[in-house]
Formats: sequence, C-alpha cells, structure tokens
Amino acid sequence: MNNLPSTVKRSIELLGIVLLVSILVVGNDIIMPLIMAFFISIVLLPVNRFLKNHKVPEAVSIVLPILMLVIILAGIVWFFSAQVKSLVSDFPRIKSNVNIHLQSLSKWISGISHYSTTEQVDFINKNTQDMVSFAGKTASGAAVTLSSLFVFVGLLPIYIYLMLFYKDILLRFIFMWFDTQHHPKVKEAIYETETIIKSYLVGLLIQVTYMTVLVGGTLMVIGIKHALLIGVIFAFLNLIPYIGALIGNIIGVLITLTSSTELWPVVTVLGVIAGVQFLDNNILMPRIVGSKVKINALFAILGVVIGGKIAGVSGMFLSMPVIAVLKVIFDRTDIFKQWGVLLGDERPTRSPMMFPAFRKRSAVDTKPGVEK
Repeated sequence: MNNLPSTVKRSIELLGIVLLVSILVVGNDIIMPLIMAFFISIVLLPVNRFLKNHKVPEAVSIVLPILMLVIILAGIVWFFSAQVKSLVSDFPRIKSNVNIHLQSLSKWISGISHYSTTEQVDFINKNTQDMVSFAGKTASGAAVTLSSLFVFVGLLPIYIYLMLFYKDILLRFIFMWFDTQHHPKVKEAIYETETIIKSYLVGLLIQVTYMTVLVGGTLMVIGIKHALLIGVIFAFLNLIPYIGALIGNIIGVLITLTSSTELWPVVTVLGVIAGVQFLDNNILMPRIVGSKVKINALFAILGVVIGGKIAGVSGMFLSMPVIAVLKVIFDRTDIFKQWGVLLGDERPTRSPMMFPAFRKRSAVDTKPGVEK
C-alpha cells in the first residue's frame, strides 16, 4: 500500500470509513454488546489476573468479577428505582404544581401576545389527537428498545466471560496481523489501550458516585425535594460528553418545577449543578482519569452525535473510549498518522500555512490543550 499514489490511499481510507459506519449502522445490535463487553472485560482483567495469581481456578476467576459487577449494577438500579418510587408517590402534589405552572405560563403568553386563555385551550384540544398518536408511536418504540435492552443485558455477561476466557487467542490474532518487527509497537498500543480504557471507565464509575453525592447531597441539605433523584439522573447523563450535561440540567429543572410552585428552587438547582460541574471539569475528573490521550472538542461532540445516531444511548456512552482507542492506533501507524492528528487537540505553535515544518508527519511543538 505504501507504493500507491496518495490520492488512491486517501480514497481507500474514506471508503473504509464509509464501510465501517455502514457495518455499525446495520449490525449495531450485534456489535454494540461486543464493544461494551470488550471494555468491561478490560476493566475486570486486573481482578481476573489477581485471582489467577492466587491459584483460583480459571472459570471461578472469571465468574467472580462478573458477579461483582452484577451486584454493583443491581445496587444502582435499586437505588434509582427507590428514588423514582418516591417521585411517583408524590404524584397528586406534582399534578397540582403542574397546573399552577401552566396557569402562570398561560397568563404570561396572554400578556405578551394576542392569544387568550380560551384560544390557547382550543389550540391544545386541536392538537390532542396528534399528541396521542405520537405517544402511541413512542410507547411502541420504547417497547422495542426495552426488548433490545433485555437481549443486550442477557448477552453481555456471556460475551465478557468468553472474552476473558479466550483473551490469549484474541491477542495472538492481533499480533498475527502485523510483521514481527512491528510487534513491539503493537504490544505498546495494547498496553496503552488497556490503561486508557481502565482509567476512563473506572473514572466514570467514581464520577457517578461523587456527582450523585455532591449534587444530591447539597440539594438535600438546602431542602430541594427529590434531591437524590436529580443527583442520580444528572450523574448518569453527565457520562455522555457535552450533550448529557445539558439534558441533565433540563430534567433537573423539570423535576424541581413539578415539586414546587416557586422559582428559587430552580435557580438553586442550576447553581448547584453549575458549581459541581466546574469542580468536576477542572479539579476532580482530570486527576481521577489522568488519560494521556487528548481528544479535541469538535470530534468529541461529533463522536457523541454519530454514536447516538448509530446505537442510541449506548453509542453515545461508548463514543469517547472508542475514539481514544482509535487515536492510540492511528498515532502508531504511519499510514493513519494524519487521522490521529485530526482527532487530537495538540495544536501546532505556528500555522502550517506559513511554516512547512508543521506540515510534516514528524512530531511538532504544540500548545497545551484541554484533557478530555
């Protein structure tokens, strides 16, 4: 491939990207559980190695970490369910508060426009049928998603077990793709990929814990209703880079509005979330994750959007570790090095338009970027 003209190489690369995305779109129900299982198995690998080093039978050394993971996830689901149950039990008061907010909104609309309250009610009644139809379609789609989720969750532990059991076969398969002289680079890439995935996913688990405690605990001390539920929802949505935090803020405001007739709790919720986010982004998360791979914000957001389009929430969640792994691979291959530069945030100190040295593949001086 090195002897091919550069235009042919670029064309093959672009065709490869199109083919890869097409495969992900068509087979996301099969591929996404595999990718998720791969990342989780990397996280469980140190526990598996520890048990094997202490003469624990191989099957047991694989099953125990998986059981530990299941217990942790079951605890998270139980905690979230308890908070949702508390919200549902408060439904009569929520209904009353929503009516008060709707009346205030109606008066505000009447004050800034020529639409009276009666006209607003007529407009809502005319669109009721469309809303019911949309709700029916949404419920149907949710049922399909729920069934897919059960399949996803059912296959995940099986995939994790088999990946840990056959990890040596998978490693040999990877090495056999490359010439012997390239094996040191391959080994280095494998170790760095393992480190990145472990630090990222373990960091996210720690992040969910302290975000729930900080947001939920602070709001609970202040006296905001359903504080822990707001904290849990925001903590998990915050796992989705950039977009998740915005959605978490919106849901937090909506839950607060339904539990109170005043506006000060909304301002309080937004202020607490903003303060915790600042602390998380600038102090806590960089120290916890500590990844050496830096992804620029443009491709981080683009990756989240594309991942969500391909595989929904799981695709959005997996987008960042996938991009980080791709960058590790690209940075260590001569034919794909330019893609590693494109994904990273290592900005040249001078414009490549003015200085030819900054157009080359060799390393260049860069400005410090923001670690992602």
